[in-house]
Amino acid sequence: MVKVLLQSTIAFASSSRWWYISHPSKRCRFISTIKMSTEAYKFGPYKIDAKEVFYSTNLSFAMVNLRPVVPGHVLIVPKREVKRLVDLTADETSDLWLMAQKVGKQLESYHKASSLTFTIQDGPEAGQTVPHVHIHILPRKSGDFERNDEIYDAIDGKEKELQQKLDLDKERKDRGFEEMAQEADKFRSLFV
Repeated sequence: MVKVLLQSTIAFASSSRWWYISHPSKRCRFISTIKMSTEAYKFGPYKIDAKEVFYSTNLSFAMVNLRPVVPGHVLIVPKREVKRLVDLTADETSDLWLMAQKVGKQLESYHKASSLTFTIQDGPEAGQTVPHVHIHILPRKSGDFERNDEIYDAIDGKEKELQQKLDLDKERKDRGFEEMAQEADKFRSLFV
């Protein structure tokens, strides 16, 4: 990423894109986007490439899912690595849920869904496979599952498959990085 200062105008280049910001009030929002693209993210023991992250605050980030159950299935994760929901601070809890609300609203509209499922698997016995609190957001459509609660079985199944395939010493290889980066790029545009 290249950053060029030209008097009162700031120009940014990322890949083949250039953004120009001349209005001072828009600077902070955009600079946080620049920070997001260079920031290091962790999800439990995994390093998450910034290209997989499509929205970020000081306390949380939203990322595309390695194994989505439905189109638009994403994760909201606190930046501080915390295993259980009860261990989050009040500010982290608030930020996590406010982000889930904002991301859910945008993805429901983007995917032309009619509802959302928000779920947390809080601890290993609840099906949590990555020891880092995270909220699953799943845009829902009529008839996406024969019985509505089957979504939870599907999430559990994907988590179990993932747990069997994950080797903490190897890179994740399920969904291709390019596919995940492209999806994150589409979702990122919803928050500009």
